Amino acid sequence: MIDFRYHLVSLISVFLALAVGIILGAGPLQGTLGDQLTEQVDALRTERNTLREELGEAQTTAQDQRRFIESAGDQLVAGSLAGMNVAVVEVDEVSDANRKAVLDQLEAADGTVVAQERLAASWTSADELTMRETVAEGLRDKLPADAVEGVIDEDSGPAELLAASLTVALTDPAPAGPTAFSDAALEQQHLLEQVGLVEQVAEPSAPADAILLLSGGATGADEDEQTQDADPEQTGMGALAALAGTSAEVAGTSVVAGPTTKDGDLIATIRAEDRLADLVSTVSGVEQTTGQIVVPLAIAAQDAGAVDQYGFEDGASVLPPVVEQGETQGNG
Repeated sequence: MIDFRYHLVSLISVFLALAVGIILGAGPLQGTLGDQLTEQVDALRTERNTLREELGEAQTTAQDQRRFIESAGDQLVAGSLAGMNVAVVEVDEVSDANRKAVLDQLEAADGTVVAQERLAASWTSADELTMRETVAEGLRDKLPADAVEGVIDEDSGPAELLAASLTVALTDPAPAGPTAFSDAALEQQHLLEQVGLVEQVAEPSAPADAILLLSGGATGADEDEQTQDADPEQTGMGALAALAGTSAEVAGTSVVAGPTTKDGDLIATIRAEDRLADLVSTVSGVEQTTGQIVVPLAIAAQDAGAVDQYGFEDGASVLPPVVEQGETQGNG
């Protein structure tokens, strides 16, 4: 049983402990603890100032490099697409600013934008897969054999067939000369627009030598649940990846450009698959002037035979190899 003496001893012990702590804190330990805390604060302050200076230097260097590239941009791209016709296809929602900036760079490179098209949501939607299968099978026999030889066969699915159809529609010239579309190309254009798979922003005026697939950076996470549950190679990002690969095989020159890449977007999907990365050049960072400048250079480089991935992410190249004016061939 706890009695009064137990409480008294406990209270005395507590007060003695407090007294010892006060004496030690005010006496022998005061200087040691104070010095240690002061040293730690001084070290943290020095580290903060050093990091602030390094950050300022890095920002200044980055700004200087950006200003250099921007000022040299006109000289870098001038003439790189001379004599080349480029078709621009928006594969998802692209901002007005990015679209205009990229088109301006194609013009600065002396390229001619001969078509502007936009894919409808039905190109990737799981809800419209049955419709796409029907349309694709109807288009299979209408594809010119010489244009899709070695690319399209009896095992090709709707994503590949529609990709080949769009590529033929934009690139296949008439036998009489390179300035007019073949009958097959005109038929593909009409059918794709009629079924609502593509929207013509600017009607094609001449066959393209290269195709630029322009992305706004949409990712697989943006797809609805039904699309995610459907065949990944025929819907969603899989259908867009098939478009990139097939257009490169049929057209010879196909580049995908979009904002700084993130997991699940078209550029990341292409870079993650070796076969696609060997076929299709990608350019990330088109929200910045540096990325916009690279787009025509990447098209010119691929037309000359160099396929690569351009950007500031790990594993990407900052700039394409220099392509001398007049070196591009047109038509790959």
